[in-house]
Amino acid sequence: MKEFLQYGGQAVIEGVMMRSPRYFAVACRKPDGEIVIQQEALEGSILAKLKWLNKPFLRGTLALIDAMMLGTKALTFAANVQAVELPTGGARAKDTSDAGAAKTKRINDIAIGFTMVFAFAFGLGLFVALPTLLTQIIQDLLGISSSVGRNFVDGVIRIVIFLSYIALISRMHNIYRVFQYHGAEHKTINALEAGIELTPDNCMKASRIHPRCGTSFIIVVLLVGILIHCLFPRPDNFFVRLALHLSLIPLVAGIGYEVIRLAGKFKESIFTRVLLAPGLWSQQLTTREPDISQVEVAIASLQAVLDAEQGRTKEAEQKAAVA
Repeated sequence: MKEFLQYGGQAVIEGVMMRSPRYFAVACRKPDGEIVIQQEALEGSILAKLKWLNKPFLRGTLALIDAMMLGTKALTFAANVQAVELPTGGARAKDTSDAGAAKTKRINDIAIGFTMVFAFAFGLGLFVALPTLLTQIIQDLLGISSSVGRNFVDGVIRIVIFLSYIALISRMHNIYRVFQYHGAEHKTINALEAGIELTPDNCMKASRIHPRCGTSFIIVVLLVGILIHCLFPRPDNFFVRLALHLSLIPLVAGIGYEVIRLAGKFKESIFTRVLLAPGLWSQQLTTREPDISQVEVAIASLQAVLDAEQGRTKEAEQKAAVA
């Protein structure tokens, strides 16, 4: 069966982003029900530009940055699809609508930029600074003196905060729909890897849980982080501890990335299922059962990158035949 380890995706607002080894596509459903698709090549990705760093335990951080940049681009497209209405009426109405659409897009892009900066700062505060501060309070109350004990408590607090945060935001209607599209993305990828035809009915029967999910990656990173941090001393100064945690992120992300890649390759093994059990369980929070219309969007996105890859392969074969 064909290797599909480099196929994956991300849920966005009323849509799904899918990526293949050389392309990515975003499919979104407009308010009027139409599915729109944006498909581009990935030649400009960080991993493509810095191939000499695309090595085990180094590529994890690059892949994470690359995914964040691509995810931001996909989210921007999805937000613009929902914000811009189709023009109606004659030519004059169309011109006015086009101008309004361009202005709306610019405002939307700026808003998304500020939102991403805020989200990054908020994430560092909630998942790095806050657990470090709470550990300081708890270690004094419980009299935990060893660095290993303090780092272990820090890691447990970080996991509890993450799961609580996900459980809380999943109660919001808009986030719930994004989680449904997340489930649709997983079902479609699982159907692809199973070698079955990508039809809505087939994909609906597939599992909404996948070992290469970003949620599993985060859980693995949090668990690996506990082990790695326990190997280092825990400075008393809060800001020094915070700087140490931040400096270890590339190492922790690199190890976590390799674990997820290995799990995706041997996802049917019992050892893999046991190793990734916490991450797979956490996907019950970050994915929801989609409806068939959401699966249709996921299929459209995945099919766009599959068609692009197939066209690239045929083009290469034709050039080779001519040569």
